Amino acid sequence: MVATKSATGPGARRRARHRSAGRSLALTMLVSAAVAAACGPPPPDEADYVPRLLEDRALKDEFFRSAPDSPVPLDRRSWMLPLRYYEPNPAYRVPANLVLSDDPQVFDVPTSTGLMRKMEHVGHLEFVLQGERYRLDALVSDGDPGLFIPFRDETSRTETYAAGRYLDLPFSPTGVYDLDFNRAYTPTCYFDEQFDCPFPPPQNRLPIPIRAGERLPPEDERRLP
Repeated sequence: MVATKSATGPGARRRARHRSAGRSLALTMLVSAAVAAACGPPPPDEADYVPRLLEDRALKDEFFRSAPDSPVPLDRRSWMLPLRYYEPNPAYRVPANLVLSDDPQVFDVPTSTGLMRKMEHVGHLEFVLQGERYRLDALVSDGDPGLFIPFRDETSRTETYAAGRYLDLPFSPTGVYDLDFNRAYTPTCYFDEQFDCPFPPPQNRLPIPIRAGERLPPEDERRLP
C-alpha cells in the first residue's frame, strides 16, 4: 500500500483532529467574529489588486518549480508548470456573510485516497455573484487559521480539476469575508495522486461556471499522471 503524503506551502494537505469536548476553538473565534460584525467591515483593499494577484501567482509557480517540498513530481513539471489561470477578473471577488450553524457538527469528509478526514461544519457563506444569490458550506479543521471552502462548479472536469477547487479564507474579525474566486486553487492530488485531498460536499456545487482562479492546461497539453 502506498503511503499518502502531506505537504507544506501552497496547496498543502489540511490536517484534521477530533474536536475536544465543549465549544471548539474554531467556533469560539467565529462567534467572536460575528459579534464584531456590528462594527461594520472595512472595504476590500483594491489598491494594486491585479499586480498583487499576479505576483502571488508567480511566487507559487516558483515554489512549485523549485522548492524541495513542491507537490509536483519532477517528471511532471514540464507539462504541469507553469500553473494555468483564468485572467484576473474583479467581478469574481465579492463579499460573503458567514451564517453560523445553530449546531456545528464534526463529520467525516471523503478524500481522494479513500480515507476520511474529520472536519467541522461551522456554517455557510451567503453571497451574490452575477446578480444571483448563492451559498457555500464553510468547514474548519482544528489548528487551521481560517475557513476551508471546497467547491465544484460548471467548469469542473472540462476546464478545471474534476474533483473541484479550494478556497482558504482567514478568519474575519467582522463576520464578512472577502470571497475571491481569483484565488481558487487546484488540490495537490491533481499533481500527485498520493496526496490526500477532501472532496467538496454535494451542496457546494455551484450551478454556474466560475471562470476564475486556477484551471487545467489546454486539452492538447494534458497528460495522464
